[in-house]
Amino acid sequence: MKRFWLGGLMLVAFAPARGEEKPAPTPAPAPHAGLERLKKLAGTWVAADKDGKPTDQVVSVIKVTAAGSAVQETLFPGQPQEMVSIYHRDGADLIMTHYCALGNQPRMKADPKSPPNQIRFLFAGGTNLDPAKDMHMHEGTLTFVDDDHIEFSGVAWAGGKPVETQCGQMKLVRRK
Repeated sequence: MKRFWLGGLMLVAFAPARGEEKPAPTPAPAPHAGLERLKKLAGTWVAADKDGKPTDQVVSVIKVTAAGSAVQETLFPGQPQEMVSIYHRDGADLIMTHYCALGNQPRMKADPKSPPNQIRFLFAGGTNLDPAKDMHMHEGTLTFVDDDHIEFSGVAWAGGKPVETQCGQMKLVRRK
C-alpha cells in the first residue's frame, strides 16, 4: 500500500513539470493579399447616389472577426432581406460563403487571376441548393475604386443559367 501511495505522490509531484513542456509554436500562415484587402474595408458602407455621393441607405457593415482569420459582411442590416457573407482562407484560397435570404449558402472561391483592383468570386458549391435548378448567387466581383468607394456586381443563376433580373450592381461609399 505504501508503494501505491508513494507512486501516486510522485506522479502528482512530476505532473506539473511535464505540463510545462510546450509544443513548438505553429508558424502563422503567410497573409493572403485578398483577405488583407477585405479587412481594410471594415466599417459601414452606404449606397451611392447617381453622382457617387453617399446616401443614408446602409447596405453593408463589414467587420474583422475570429482573431483576424475571417471577415464578416452583413448586407442590408436590420432589413427583411438581411444576409451575411463570410470571407476566409482555405489553404491558399480565399473563400466566400454567402448566407442568402433565399435560404441557401453558395460558396465561392476567389479567382487568382482577378485584376489587381478586383476580387472575382466564382461558384464552388454550396448547401441547400441544386445549382442546375435553384436560384442562387453564382459569382460576384468586388471592385476597389479607392479606400472609400467600392462596387459589387453579382450574378444570380436559376435553371442552370444566369438570371439578369437578380443581384446586379451596387456602388458603395464608406460612411465617415
